Amino acid sequence: MNIEEFRDYCIAKKGVTEELPFGPDTLVFKVTGKIFALTALDSEIFRVNLKCDPDYALELREKFDYIVGAFHMNKKHWNTVDGDIASTKQLQELTDHSYDLVVAGFSKKEKEAFNSV
Repeated sequence: MNIEEFRDYCIAKKGVTEELPFGPDTLVFKVTGKIFALTALDSEIFRVNLKCDPDYALELREKFDYIVGAFHMNKKHWNTVDGDIASTKQLQELTDHSYDLVVAGFSKKEKEAFNSV
């Protein structure tokens, strides 16, 4: 999967916006204002930071050398995945997991806003 395919996959999800809140080189995907994925636009290697359940994050890091604790993020809850190595299916599954974690953590007000989209 390349960055364009990843972008298309993310923005097709319900309630997703893309933004550049950290400057022009970091593309951020949010659902109802909460980040679930980030990727650098100025890197030759496609990598993406994804939210992850803490136990699952450790399991993934032990199993795959192309998944590491996310740079500049809380490594307990975020992984960096090398999109040039991970399969499209795996990257989609991990993106779905990240998105679902964020949606599951919505407050009642955020759930109402999300469900009205």
